[in-house]
Amino acid sequence: MTLLATMQATRTILMTHTSPATFDTDVVIVGGGPVGLGLAIELGQRGIRCILAERHTQTQPIPRGQNLTQRTMEHFHFWGAEPQLRAARTIPPEYGIGGLTAYGTLLSNHHYDWLQRELVKPYYFKDNERLPQYETEKVLRQRVAALPTVKTLFGWGAEHITQDDQGATVTLTERSSKQQQTIRASYVVGCDGSRSPTREQAGITQTLSDHDRCMVLLVFKSQELHTLLARFPGKSFYNVLHPELKGYWKFFGRVDLGNTWFFHAPVPMGTTADNYDFKKYLHESVGAEFEIEFQHIGFWDLRFALADQYRAGRIFIAGDAAHSHPPYGGYGVNSGFEDARNLGWKLAAVLQGWGDDPLLDTYDAERRPVFASTIDDFIAKSIETDKEFLEKFDPLKDQASFEHAWAQRSQGAIGEVHAFEPNYEGSPIVWHNQAASRICSAKGSHLYKARAGHHLAPAMLANGRNVFDVLGDGFTLLALGTDSTQTQVLMDAAAAAGVPLNVIHEPTGSEAGRYEAHWILVRPDQFVAWVREEQTINPTLAHQLFKRLRGQGDHAAH
Repeated sequence: MTLLATMQATRTILMTHTSPATFDTDVVIVGGGPVGLGLAIELGQRGIRCILAERHTQTQPIPRGQNLTQRTMEHFHFWGAEPQLRAARTIPPEYGIGGLTAYGTLLSNHHYDWLQRELVKPYYFKDNERLPQYETEKVLRQRVAALPTVKTLFGWGAEHITQDDQGATVTLTERSSKQQQTIRASYVVGCDGSRSPTREQAGITQTLSDHDRCMVLLVFKSQELHTLLARFPGKSFYNVLHPELKGYWKFFGRVDLGNTWFFHAPVPMGTTADNYDFKKYLHESVGAEFEIEFQHIGFWDLRFALADQYRAGRIFIAGDAAHSHPPYGGYGVNSGFEDARNLGWKLAAVLQGWGDDPLLDTYDAERRPVFASTIDDFIAKSIETDKEFLEKFDPLKDQASFEHAWAQRSQGAIGEVHAFEPNYEGSPIVWHNQAASRICSAKGSHLYKARAGHHLAPAMLANGRNVFDVLGDGFTLLALGTDSTQTQVLMDAAAAAGVPLNVIHEPTGSEAGRYEAHWILVRPDQFVAWVREEQTINPTLAHQLFKRLRGQGDHAAH
C-alpha cells in the first residue's frame, strides 16, 4: 500500500465516531441563533453528531446583525449555504451596502463614507453581504435540516447542565408542553446569548464595562425617509455624530429597500415606549420631518461583556454568550461565526481522534484575546475618539479647523477597515520559525504574503482554480515549486501524528507566488499554521510541528 493510500485509510478510520456508545450525541448546542446554527453545520459536515436546542420555534423578526463581512461569507461558502444567503438579501445588490457618517444631522453638509469593507475584498475569497439576522437564520436552518448528523429541537430550552470527567448531561424542557428529556454528550456548547444560562451553570464569570447608557431600538416603516436619503446612493446604514451624545451614535439602518428601517440611539434613563417623543427624536436626527409607522420599540443597556474564559471542562461558550457589545460596526455576529469555525474543527479533531484535549484550550487562547482587542482597539476606542473630536471641534466656533479635522476623520475611517485583521500570532498551535513575543489580536494588516497566525489570502492556481476551492477539511499543505522528497518529509510527519493532510503541489509562476514562501500549512479554518521560505525541511521539526497541531508537545514559539 502506498503512503498516500495508507494516509487515506487512516483518515477514514479517524473520521468514524469515537464517542462512547452510551452517549446520545457527541455535542449538545444550546441556542439556535446564527452562531449555534453555524456551529451545528460546521460539526455536522464533519460527521459529528449534534443536538441543537433552541427555545424559539420561529426566528425573531428583529433586524440585528446585518453586516456580514467577507470572512463570514467564506464561512457560508464552506458551509454550502452562500448562494442561498445571497438570494435572501432584502436590498438589491445593485443598490449597495455601504455606510455613511454625518455630523449634527443625517442631512447635514458634513458626511463621509464609513466602514467601507469593500476596501479589503482582494484579501478574501468572497465579497461581503448585508441582510437582517432573521433572514440569515432562515438560511442556516434550511442548511442544518439537510444534515443527517444534526438533530434540531426548536421550542426546547436547557434547564440543567452538569458535567463529569467523561461527559456532560443536559436536561431540556419543551416550552409549550413542559415535557423534559435528558441528553448525555461528550461536550456542550452554549450559544444562548448575552444572558447565557449555559455560562452561568458552568460557573464562567464575565468582565463587564457598563457605560450607564439606556439605548433605544426603533423599527419603523417610512418611504419618505428613503426619498430623503436618495442623495446618498449605495448606502444602507448611517451614523450621526452629535456633540450632546459625547461620542455615542445615532445609528440608522435599512432593513429593506425603501420601506423598513431600524434606529439605535441613547435616550434618558427611565425612558419607556409611552413617555418619550420618538418621532421628534427621529426628525431631529435626520434634520427633516417625514412620516413614520413604528413596528417595534425596545431598549437595551450599553455595555461591554467578555467572559473570563471560554471553556469550563466539557462546557464551552460562543457568540454573545462569550462576548457582547453595542451594535457598532457589525463585529458581533461576525465574531460569533468565527467562534463557531474555530471551535468546530477542534471539537471534531478531538472527537475523531486526531486531536488531543489541549487542542480545545486553544479555542480560548485564540478567540478571547481577539475579542478583547476588538473591544479596546475598535469599538470602545471609536466611542472615545468621537467624544474627543466632538469636544475639540465645532463648526460654529472654528469652521476651518473643523473642516480640516473632518477630512482627517474620513481618511481614518479607511485606515480602520484595513487595521481590523483578526489574527492568532500568539496561538500555542501556530508555529513561527523565529522566536519573538507575539499576541492574538484583532488589530493587524492585510497582506497577500502568507504569515503564520493570519488568514490566508486567496490566489489563483496554475490550473485556473482558486486555492480556496481546493483546501481540504483537515490541514492543507501548499507546496510551491518544491522538491517532492521534501514534501514527503511533511507528509510522513502528518501521517505519524495522525493529522489529516491534503497536499497541493503548485509550480512557480502562478499567483500563489505572492505568498512569498515555498511551504504554507493551512488550518481547517483557513488560517495559516506555519510557513517556510527555505526549500529544505528538517524531519525532527516536521514531527514537532504536527504534534503541536494536534495539541501535543512544546507550545513555545519556534
